[in-house]
Parts: sequence; structure tokens; C-alpha cells
Amino acid sequence: MMSDPSGNSRRNFVKQVSVGVLASLAIPQLVSAGKMAVDTKMRLEKDDIILFQGDSITDWGRNPKETKASTSGMLGNSYPLIAAAGILSTYPDKNLHVYNKGVSGNKVYQLADRWDDDCLALKPTVISILVGVNDLFHAIRNGYTGTIETYRTDYKKLLDRTKQALPDVKLIIGEPFLTKGIRPESENWYPRFAAFQATAREMADTYGAAFIPYQQIFDNALDTAPAKYWSLDGIHPSVAGAGLMAKAWLETVNA
Repeated sequence: MMSDPSGNSRRNFVKQVSVGVLASLAIPQLVSAGKMAVDTKMRLEKDDIILFQGDSITDWGRNPKETKASTSGMLGNSYPLIAAAGILSTYPDKNLHVYNKGVSGNKVYQLADRWDDDCLALKPTVISILVGVNDLFHAIRNGYTGTIETYRTDYKKLLDRTKQALPDVKLIIGEPFLTKGIRPESENWYPRFAAFQATAREMADTYGAAFIPYQQIFDNALDTAPAKYWSLDGIHPSVAGAGLMAKAWLETVNA
């Protein structure tokens, strides 16, 4: 993902996510805005090792030098932190270990470049992946030559490699998304972006993964509050937007 709007945004985000904010995620407006059934659900098991992977939407302020699971330094300041808080507080008896290895700016091939160290070496039992905006954004703005076929091929190779190394791993695939009404130029991305979103769903169907339809979740949220309430810049979620993402993620694993 392109870098976040300001360096301070990521560092200061966690200061805004107080216990009160986490508790407020159940307010009726937020529940209504984020209500969306996922295609497949899974149950977390005792001793599960959960890994969040992706770009800056996932990275968002984590400390890349942190090695200990389930810490604020490891988890960053966005939806992985809120989702981890939810499962760790709900299932204290399961001995869950949660990691975040998202890296700002990453496209699928860059996940693959670091997959041995940042995924397979951790031996995760659950992997949650959200990637795709950069695969289009950098093609439009920064001269990246990858296409939708590149995205599909690279994603498939990554998941094949993952399943070969970790045959019993449970997968969660997030739909890449944009929040409409903030970046005027992004309206021109949608005909092409829809193919990336469809491919993410295709990967979920092919590999038996849970699929989280983030685009529809954010589209629905616009019925309750303006785009700027849910997103900082049309790409990176606000605290409220991160709450929507975490809520959907928690619904995926709370079956």
C-alpha cells in the first residue's frame, strides 16, 4: 500500500483506540453499518497461531523489530489490534498467539519475497491476508507493470506454496476495497479494481478460505455516516473503519 497520509497518523492511531473505543464497537450504528455475512466461518482452536498479512492497511504502525506475539508493538494500531483484542479477551483459555507482518506498499509478489521469514517460519495455523490495492494503485500511479493476471498468478502461487508447507492451515482472505467519495480519481479505478476484488473471492473459493467482503461492508457504512468518518483517505481506514474491519473479522472466526 502507498504510505499512509502522515507518519504521525500511524504512531498516534493507537492513542485513539482506548478501551472505551473498543467497547463502543457494539453501538447500534456500527453494528448496522458492518453487518455482512461472510461466506465461510471457522472456529479458533486451542494454541492457534494467527497471522495477519498484507500492506499498509494491515501494517499501520506495527514495530517491525517486535518478535513477541500478541503485543501492541507486534499488532500495530488498526484492525489487527482490535481483532486480536476481541479474540484474546473472549478466549483466554485458548492460548492464542497473534502476529501482524503486514508491510506498507506491498503487492502480492512482495509478500511472496518475504513469505519464508514472515509467514512459514512462524508456522501459523490461521493466516488472514488482505492485499490488492497496491497491485492496481502502483500500476496507475507509479509505473508498476503488473496486471490483473499478474495478481491472479502471483496470488495462486503464494497460496499453493502456503498449502504445500502448511497443509492444514486455515485461510481468511479479505476483499481489497476503497471507500468511495474521498479520492475523486479512484472512481476511475473501479472498472479495473472490480477484477482484483473478484480474483480475491476466486482465491477464497479455490482454497476453501473464509472471505470477508470489505467493499460491501464499507459501502453499507456510507448509509450511516460520511466517507470521511470511515476512512482517512479513501484507502486507509479511520478508527471507526478499522472497527468495521475487525468486527467482520471477528464474525468470521466466532462460528
